[in-house]
Amino acid sequence: MENLKKVLESKAKIRFQDCDPFNHLNNAAYLNYFMNAREDQLIDYYGIDIYKMADKEGKSWVVSNNQIAYLRPAFLMEDVVIESRLLKYDESKIQVELRMLNANKTEIKAIMWSTFVHFNLIQQKKEVHSEDFMNLFKTVVNPIDEDIFEERILSFKRQRL
Repeated sequence: MENLKKVLESKAKIRFQDCDPFNHLNNAAYLNYFMNAREDQLIDYYGIDIYKMADKEGKSWVVSNNQIAYLRPAFLMEDVVIESRLLKYDESKIQVELRMLNANKTEIKAIMWSTFVHFNLIQQKKEVHSEDFMNLFKTVVNPIDEDIFEERILSFKRQRL
C-alpha cells in the first residue's frame, strides 16, 4: 500500500452541453466534472468502485458539504486536468480537495473542497469506516497548510496559478 499515489489525476474535455451561452463551463457543471473524475480516479488508482460497493455492501459515501471557487473559466472543447487529494479523514468522514487545471497544469480553473460521510444505505445512517479504509486513508492522506477554504484560494491567487 506504500506506493499509492496521494494526488490522483485524470483528463476531461469540456463539452458543449455543459457550457453557458459564452462558451464557459456552466458553474453547476463543475460539480459533475469533479465528481465524475473522483469516481473514476478511485477505481483507477485504488480499485474502489463506490457503485459496486453500494450494491454489494449497502455502503458508500454521500456528500455533506461542498465549497467551490471559480478562478478562471474553462472553455468549450478545452482539455483540462482534474486532480484530487484526501485532505482529512476521521472514523466516518473524509474531506477531499479537487482542482481543475488547464492541460499543461499552469493555471487553476477551479478548486472544490468536498466532505463525504460514509453512509449505510440500507439502515439510512452514518457508517464507521472499516479498518481497511482507515489504513488506506492513513497511507494516502495529503494534508495542506490551510485549514480554511478561503485561505487556500488566497494562496493560489498569490502564486498566480
